[in-house]
Amino acid sequence: MKKIVKITALLLSVVLVIASFASCSTGGKEEESSTEEASSSSASGDMTDITVCLDWTPNTNHTGLFVAKEKGYYADEGLNVTIVQPPENGAVQACAAGQAQFAVDAQDTLAAAFTSDTPLGVEAVAALIQHNTSGIISKKGEGMDRPKGLEGKTYLTWNSPIELAMMQNVVESDGGDWSKVKVVPNDVTAEAEDVEANPDHAIWVFYGWGKINGDIKHIDTDFFYFKDINPVFDYYTPVLIGNTEYMEKNPEITKKFLAATEKGYEYAISDPDSAAEILVKADTTHSLDGSEELVKASQEYLAKEYVSDAKSWGYIDPARWNAFYSWLYTEGLIEKELPAGTGFTDEYLPQK
Repeated sequence: MKKIVKITALLLSVVLVIASFASCSTGGKEEESSTEEASSSSASGDMTDITVCLDWTPNTNHTGLFVAKEKGYYADEGLNVTIVQPPENGAVQACAAGQAQFAVDAQDTLAAAFTSDTPLGVEAVAALIQHNTSGIISKKGEGMDRPKGLEGKTYLTWNSPIELAMMQNVVESDGGDWSKVKVVPNDVTAEAEDVEANPDHAIWVFYGWGKINGDIKHIDTDFFYFKDINPVFDYYTPVLIGNTEYMEKNPEITKKFLAATEKGYEYAISDPDSAAEILVKADTTHSLDGSEELVKASQEYLAKEYVSDAKSWGYIDPARWNAFYSWLYTEGLIEKELPAGTGFTDEYLPQK
């Protein structure tokens, strides 16, 4: 799947989000409610309405959310959960504005939410994938199986300062010369097909979608992970975030939501084929139509990555989280140094 760059969008007016998102929001009034009021009625009875805003069209990063809804795990916790697409201005703003209680984003694109003059009231509450599975895909045998090999080749960019700084870092860390890499705009949606047709192209993808898509289409590609070049780049992407004020007012509801979500991801781990079928069936955008083989293969891969070597689902390692934000500040990519622990909390995760 394409990496989504929305850093500048994070600084846009929250008012615009309210206008664009109101038509699909179901839980905005809960932001002002007490815990007792938020736990009260919805149209379906004694259920609490929760809206979750995705960061992109449904994909295997999101499977546990759809499984938890389909299998009744949310309903078992007294939650009436609606999963919606992001508005034009992004899921983070929708969550900060209270139009969604929870949303999906990533640690790198969240940075601006915490460093602006008016920080947004959101926090990461769970890692959806334990390690950064993104890296660079290229045509097999073209020498780009390592960063130095990009010299003299073409990198397709979204022109994000963080993205380009990371690319420069991995190329130079591998002994390469970043100035010798040609950088052009990225408008590609089928990355494996693109590098097959353009042997000099290198593209940032997530292994569980872009690389696997090439594999099932029998396109031979090379790939390297960013985290294998620089451990600082093993940041959290994607994460589940929550509206800070809502969670503080409704801690028990937040815990119930995360407990049910954990069950959804545990199901996806134990039965990836069935989980993949649930995801495809639940996709009202129809973006997954015709991609059932890819979804199942991606699900098999992510079944091992949702928790990986962490002590439990959703765990965010403070050292890894803080190290990435420290790197951003050191490199001048954010204007403010963020205190350790900024932007995430583990207080609502199920206790083991």
